[in-house]
Amino acid sequence: MAHLRPRRRLALAVPVVLSLTASLGFLPAAASAAPRTASAAQAADAPELAYVVNTRADARTIASVKKAITAAGGTVVATYGKIGVIVVHSANPDFGPQIRAARGVQSAGATRTAPLVAAGTTDEGAADYLTAAEAAKVEAASAAAPGSEPLEADQWDLRAIGADRAARINPGSSKVTVAVIDTGVDDTHPDLAPNFSASQSANCVGGVADTSEGAWRPYTADDYHGTHVAGEIAAARNGIGVAGVAPGVKVAGIKVSDPHNGLFYPENVVCAFVFAADHGVEITNNSYYVDPWLYNCEDDPDQKAIVDAVNRAQLYAQKKGILHLASAGNSNHDLDADAIVDDSSPDDSTPVTRTIDPHECFDVPTQLPGVVTVSATGVQNLKSYYSSYGEGVVDVAAPGGDRRYQIPDTPSKDGRILSTMPNNQYAFLQGTSMASPHAAGVAALLKSKYPHATPAQLQALLKAQANETACPASYDQDGDGTQDAVCEGGKRGNGFYGAGIVDALRAVE
Repeated sequence: MAHLRPRRRLALAVPVVLSLTASLGFLPAAASAAPRTASAAQAADAPELAYVVNTRADARTIASVKKAITAAGGTVVATYGKIGVIVVHSANPDFGPQIRAARGVQSAGATRTAPLVAAGTTDEGAADYLTAAEAAKVEAASAAAPGSEPLEADQWDLRAIGADRAARINPGSSKVTVAVIDTGVDDTHPDLAPNFSASQSANCVGGVADTSEGAWRPYTADDYHGTHVAGEIAAARNGIGVAGVAPGVKVAGIKVSDPHNGLFYPENVVCAFVFAADHGVEITNNSYYVDPWLYNCEDDPDQKAIVDAVNRAQLYAQKKGILHLASAGNSNHDLDADAIVDDSSPDDSTPVTRTIDPHECFDVPTQLPGVVTVSATGVQNLKSYYSSYGEGVVDVAAPGGDRRYQIPDTPSKDGRILSTMPNNQYAFLQGTSMASPHAAGVAALLKSKYPHATPAQLQALLKAQANETACPASYDQDGDGTQDAVCEGGKRGNGFYGAGIVDALRAVE
């Protein structure tokens, strides 16, 4: 019998969250094997790891599995009963296979390869801060355009998608909140404070939401990624600094980056999706991939459990009305290729080079069902040199910057994206990390106009308003005679741009 190639996204047979095991094609764990109890000496000598244990979302099964977790030498950290996900810590080196054999467990695995200690974002390169002298030059240029923010002359990205003109028609509704799942958001920044929603913000590191005052803020000024993303979405038009794509909507911060290595572990992301769902968020932005695996392969029990847990959480959020947007990645990988060489995983210990099939090994959360995958473009509306792509994978494209081949005629002549930074600063960054929030901002404008739109309807609207962009005749960026990436598909849908480049003006008209 011929081998059928799997679809590029994790396919679901039914939309109900509680039916995930069957719909994902996961095999049930052995039902009768009783877990062995780890010896005290064994646990004392072993490092502690974090795990996700996935089971049916009913109280009796969860209670039974919790007993099995304890018997196998695990400690329950958090229980998400509505989706059947339990976060566990254990020093038992055999905890994974033991708990997978327990009755009621559908999948389970370690969420990291390095022990717990007392950058999985998708920006490309270091930040370039705007100096006072440079800011003065930009402000002088901005003053020539009435109604512009002081640094808006450097924001070629807003003009590229008509966001500057859209703001005059509809800047977005304060009833719409975009949650930035990231490294934290500095809500004290004067461009973010007017639109920040503290009641929808938290620190989810460790898999448990901390909503105490300021818990959502970045650890240090070096953890700037989430603050930059938040400004791209909703920096206020208040006569200060920059403007966001949707300057009238609310923005929240849900911090998921580990304080020791900056990685985005699965249990943190599970917590973030559930928290957003339970706190009335309409849109999430996900400018990262879930660590430690760039691609999670379902033939590996640990990676399979990660896909299962995060997918349950994001589907739960969709069911509660949230649209998720995620960055396509910065590896210039073709996510619809037959094979990809991954030499960066796991990124929390020693990477091992492996060849994966992106139709069977998934970039999470980008390739999960219902998530909008966003590629990056530069000022010339051409795919950015670093942006991953793939026919049937990329849904839409948006400005993410390109400082190498696409240089704008702006005061700073910087092809990257200017936005907010901690401690009231501004800087340029580029990456699909910057593309996703531009699309999230447009989605927020659409949600403001169509408040009753479901996530599926909102995604359809986002694609419908995008400007169809055909594959380039040539993509030899460095001029060496070799194509740097191959775009497949037609004008109405292709691997570089999906349905097209988002358009804020069309979204509000």
